[in-house]
Order: sequence, then structure tokens, then C-alpha cells
Amino acid sequence: MWSFSQSKVLYKPFVAEFNTCCKLQAMKAAGKHLPKVYITRRIPPDGLTILKQSGSCEIEQWDSDDPVPRSELLKKVSGIQGLYCLLTEKIDKELLEAAGPNLKVVSTMSVGYDHLSLEELKKRRIRVGFTPDVLTEAVAELTVALLLATSRRLIEAVDEAKNGGWGTWKPLWMCGSGLTGSSVGILGLGRIGEAIVNRLKPFGVLKFLYNDVAPREELAAKISAEFVSLDELAKQSDFIMVCCALTPQTKGMCNKNLFSKMKRNAVFINTSRGAVVNQEDLYHALVNGQIAAAGLDVTVPEPLPTDHPLFKLKNCVILPHIASATVETRNAMSALAANNLLAGLKGDMMPKEVPL
Repeated sequence: MWSFSQSKVLYKPFVAEFNTCCKLQAMKAAGKHLPKVYITRRIPPDGLTILKQSGSCEIEQWDSDDPVPRSELLKKVSGIQGLYCLLTEKIDKELLEAAGPNLKVVSTMSVGYDHLSLEELKKRRIRVGFTPDVLTEAVAELTVALLLATSRRLIEAVDEAKNGGWGTWKPLWMCGSGLTGSSVGILGLGRIGEAIVNRLKPFGVLKFLYNDVAPREELAAKISAEFVSLDELAKQSDFIMVCCALTPQTKGMCNKNLFSKMKRNAVFINTSRGAVVNQEDLYHALVNGQIAAAGLDVTVPEPLPTDHPLFKLKNCVILPHIASATVETRNAMSALAANNLLAGLKGDMMPKEVPL
């Protein structure tokens, strides 16, 4: 028997669409022009639904999973009031000039914003939204997974099992490093660093160390982490996890100087930004046995060419930048970016705004 409650559930999306359509028609009839918004990629449904149901903007979208070509992007931004972008789009002087004086807000579906020219945006008084916090848990989960995959040689072991390398049991075959009783170093102690520490504690880690631009005393006391210099972090840590933002100060900071001070059995993990690491120095450190292994979710460039030397090393695990790749997280990011955009168009306070 068909119930009234079932009917309500079934027709709810259609009612929302109908109301939005009516709102748009009413505004057009009144001679009001909706602000134009350009979305640079196919995005998760939650964000697009928010924008469409707001009825407060005219949307044009590059409806593909692949990045919009630069030439196309420069054409499409002309005259827009709002830009919804991803970290693959370089928002620089050239693009802002192509957009023109009507652009009020740029909303990026990312926690990092090194792809945005903040100086140029500030000069034009264009507000910027971003999506921190919502991806913390997913990135922390993936970081721990990458650490375990690298330290316990899981990818190498799977390959051996598939390719006939699995013979009789051998006492030292496929042995890696365990977390129990170890020292873990966190480079950049923020929300993600804290979430990683909380996930690693049950493994029996003996000591957590961290380095940042300055001591984070309150947070460090909360998670029982000790502030040390970068040199000491390298010397004492069995595992180093890079969680810092990419800034002029952190660019290339993980280099031969750092690797030369690390333990020979140490494991290096980076889920922050590829440019924090000098990849040539990392390659030599891995080949020459300065460190035991590395796990990377981020590289320079992205995607990393398949013939890159790092792919040829058994002691280097490389993932295709998937730290935030859960359905729930990507939907939350798209929704936050959409709400930032709408708030910026209205001149309201954004849920998450980059201070300029």
C-alpha cells in the first residue's frame, strides 16, 4: 500500500527543483541578473545541489573529471562574479585579468591554496574560500595506512605473492619495521598531525616528537608530543610524517641535509605537498641506504611520469594523491566550497575564508 510519507520522500527533490525554478523565473521576470559562476570541474553532488537549489547564481561548469584546458578557462571566466576551482587551476594575474572587475569571490575545493596568487587577489579585493577541517580525518587515516604499507612492505609483499616469489617460509623474508616502542616525528603539528598522533597511540609508539615554525605548547601537551629542532627530529625519529603546509619556508626543506641525519632504518612519509620534498635527494637517500623506505601521496609533478626513477624502487610506495578520497569527505569539501562561494557573492561571512 502506497503511503503519504513515501510520497513525501519521493517528491521532495522535485519540489526543491520546482521552487528553485520558480525563484529563477521570478528574478528574470523582475529584470534581475543573477551573478555568473564558473565551476572548473565535475564536482561531488552535494556541492552542486547547494548551488543549484540556492537559486542565487547562474552556473556554467566544465563537466568533466579532467581539468579544464587553460585556454578554455581563460575564456570562460570573462565577466563572472564567482569562481569555484580546484587545486589544479592556477589562479594568477593572467586569469584575474581575463575575469575582469566583476569577480568577487574565488572558492577552492581544497585545504591548500598555494595555487592561488593571494597578492593579486588581495590587490583586487577578491575574497577567497577554502575547505579545511573537513578532510582532517580522511587524510590522517590514509597517512597511517601509507605508513603501514611502507614500513611493513605490503606492496612489495603483494607483488611477491602474485609473481611467484612466495616460496618456503624464511625467518627474515619481507621483514619491515614495527611501530611498537618506536619514536615518531611529526613535521608540522596542526589538525592533521594531531589526528595522526591519536591514531598511532594504540600501536604502542614510545615517543612523539614534532617540529614546527614555533612550539605548539597547548596542543603538544594535549597529545604528549615534544618539540625538537629539525635536526633532532631527523636524528631521533624511526618514522617521519610530513604534515606541514607548503610555504616559501617549507619548500624543499626535506632534502639531502635532512635525509643524511635520519636513521638508516627510518621511514619517511609525505601526505602534505610534493614540493616540500626534494625528490632527487630522496631518490639518492633511498638508493644509497641512507633511509630504509619512503611513502608519498604527493609528488612534483602530479601525476608523476610513469618512467620516474622513484617508481623503480621497491622501497618507495607512491599513491596518486588520494589522502582525502572518501565519498563522505569529498562531498563535505564540495558542500563547504559551495557555501563559501554563495556567502562571498552575498557579501556575508564565509564558513571558511582565507585571510588576506
